[in-house]
Amino acid sequence: MSPRAGRTGHPCRTLAFVESPVQLLNVLEWAHLHGLRDPDPGPVGGAGADPLPGADPLPPVDLLPPAGPLPSVPAQMRRTPAGGTARADGESPDGGASPGGGLTVVVLSPTDPMTRGQLRRMADLARDEGYRVRWEEARGGPTAPFATIGGLAGLLRRAERVVMGDPFSRYVQLLLTITRARDLVVVDDGTATMEFVAQLARGERLVRWHRKGGRLGPRDLLFAPVSSSARRRLTPSARRRVEVFSSMPVHETPEGVTVTANDFSWTRARFGPPRITKGADMVGTSLVETGVVDGDSYLAAVHTLARTHGTTRYFAHRRESTEKLHRLATETGLEIVRPDLPLELIARRGPIGRTILSFPSTVVHTLPLALAGTGVRVAVCDIDPTWLTENASPRAQGFLSGVTGTARDVHRLTSVSLA
Repeated sequence: MSPRAGRTGHPCRTLAFVESPVQLLNVLEWAHLHGLRDPDPGPVGGAGADPLPGADPLPPVDLLPPAGPLPSVPAQMRRTPAGGTARADGESPDGGASPGGGLTVVVLSPTDPMTRGQLRRMADLARDEGYRVRWEEARGGPTAPFATIGGLAGLLRRAERVVMGDPFSRYVQLLLTITRARDLVVVDDGTATMEFVAQLARGERLVRWHRKGGRLGPRDLLFAPVSSSARRRLTPSARRRVEVFSSMPVHETPEGVTVTANDFSWTRARFGPPRITKGADMVGTSLVETGVVDGDSYLAAVHTLARTHGTTRYFAHRRESTEKLHRLATETGLEIVRPDLPLELIARRGPIGRTILSFPSTVVHTLPLALAGTGVRVAVCDIDPTWLTENASPRAQGFLSGVTGTARDVHRLTSVSLA
């Protein structure tokens, strides 16, 4: 099936399911690469313009210092084939479908306010590219999953291609049992994509890397048939093609799976180049929140890195807790910035430090691509084994070391001493 079929009036009927801002960003990168968009409208407008209309504001964080001088993504006119203004639901004024090659992005909205705020902003960018966006309150109560899946069943059965950002998601795995699509695409959900590809190649059950090993819990056992069905559907066959679109290194390619490189060409075309500051910025991680890293050890490591490298700003991960960020601000003196878009877009717009410090995470792979040619250096600090909690998965240290060791175009820092 040609990705440009939507140009002829026979839409591709491509459904994309996303649950995080980064997943939606990578759907836009995938669609851009495959030509599911209008001719290049040029870069997004300059700094200082009004924010995108209709985006939910991020929740206030009273305990934190004000955010740094990060300009909002400026507003854009909604583009249609005739140059008119599209409605908020993604339809053009004359009732016809939006441009975008028949791509509909379905947001399975989480409950976390920070994630919802970033998703609203990303949804506006997707509409500005001409794609339909369908917002589902998928976790809005005990009956919400049934209503969401029931409402999407018809679309799923008609879809010719399904794009997903998180194959580990139980929501997505349930939806996969309904679809008859011949083409399945997995776009990056960060470093988890590396583990997904490896598990698929080895024929293992799909389980997130930070989950502790051992016996399955009652919910896992109940859901096991659905998970097994999802794994079978994500295995290429004579009736089904599978593509993985990733900026991560893929060393174990499952037989029959097409791996396509994500080089963030859409991000580089739409944003920047950024203004570079003299100092260093640091990128936060949610390893404490997921129970992998001890909170006190993490805070001490951040303090040491900031003092050593002259860091002034800390870009918080959307899942970092307010309590932890308050401690960081109080005890390290760092200015805490809670971005309202994925960091790849924020960094590409600038201002951004000449050096970006990070612990092992997705950004050590994505930021060098998004910032290619700017002169910004990305430096990564390994997680010392003594920082891990007793509840951390036995696989955690090896996985995190692999994230760092396989990153390209980054500077590897020596281990941080907390003594």
